[in-house]
Amino acid sequence: MHKTAGAFASLLDAFQMADVSMRYSIFVPRLYNLALSLGFTPGKIMPSRAFCSDESQGYPIILLAKHFGTFPFNHGVVGGVVATDRHGPHSHHGQDLVIIQASHVGYDPTSGRFGTYRRLQTENQEETSNCGKICGALDWYLKEYDFAKNNILLTLEDGQHQIIIDNYLLNSEREDGLMLKLDKMIKIDDRGIPIPVASKSTSKKFIALPELVEFLGKDKWKQGKTVAIDHILHPELFYFRRNISNKNESHDHLENNLINAMPYIVCSKWPALSAAQANSQVEFDRTFRTISRDPAYKGKKVLFLSGLNVDISPQQEQVFPLTKFIPWAAYIQDENGNQETWEQSELFEKLKQQSEQNPDQIDLEEAIELMQGFKEIKLPF
Repeated sequence: MHKTAGAFASLLDAFQMADVSMRYSIFVPRLYNLALSLGFTPGKIMPSRAFCSDESQGYPIILLAKHFGTFPFNHGVVGGVVATDRHGPHSHHGQDLVIIQASHVGYDPTSGRFGTYRRLQTENQEETSNCGKICGALDWYLKEYDFAKNNILLTLEDGQHQIIIDNYLLNSEREDGLMLKLDKMIKIDDRGIPIPVASKSTSKKFIALPELVEFLGKDKWKQGKTVAIDHILHPELFYFRRNISNKNESHDHLENNLINAMPYIVCSKWPALSAAQANSQVEFDRTFRTISRDPAYKGKKVLFLSGLNVDISPQQEQVFPLTKFIPWAAYIQDENGNQETWEQSELFEKLKQQSEQNPDQIDLEEAIELMQGFKEIKLPF
């Protein structure tokens, strides 16, 4: 296994879900009170969010405005990627600073599926992909994986465990595609060239390595029958090669965040969920380093945390989704430059210790009504 792939597998496994999730209506007042417990000053806190532009993220934004008393600064781009070039403007808009980064994924409670979301404003309230950016990025990889699952065949002939591989998958010169780790699957010569026992018009047949037979299970090979490898094509047996830009915060930034973890993502039960999770993990690691080095945040109190927004599809009588937040990690610095990070369990415990009551929250309807009552100011045009 590639070291980077192994690291991502460990990282994905470390992300706890059910035990640490909380409704946004509980999370945001707890977050506000957590900021106060760190010495942040009420009325002087400038929240910022790095969310996707999807309308399903509106409800969390409304709750942030309600509890922090101001509309949050926009710190993100589509897919939940942090726009680090906005650190400076954000720092100038408040005395104390809170930043929340969260990728998001839809959840349909009726079907129990992640990655879809009911759009109430569509003609027939259709379910579409959510997050669309993440699902769009996944599409190519899932198709490559599906092709490989169906075009790697297992067979047992005269006691020999054999594997038939499509020629497309054997072409190591491809710029893009699912690339097999053939040295973990079949015999290869000293030059790294596979040794076939038979060639067909569109594929080649090989003797499977004993280690592969044990890894996949001897029962998967059937005497005299040819069966597709299907879902037992494990992420340790392949990686993806993709011609994408490495430029930070470019169009391909999200895809770059995911590509090393992609074998585990496409093999997971819910690829959209795993991808959103991985993106938040990578974005936290990347972004906290930029915050700690940015001169704009020197002398400022900063609380930065990453997590996952789960958009539970609204039912017909609901206006907004019942969004849940799953915290991942946090970075804290004070005005003297002292810094620390909290891992998931510590961050969750810190949030859980906070009150769900916020006496400083504003009544949005009352605030809007108050603004409507003020005398109109004429612009000098």
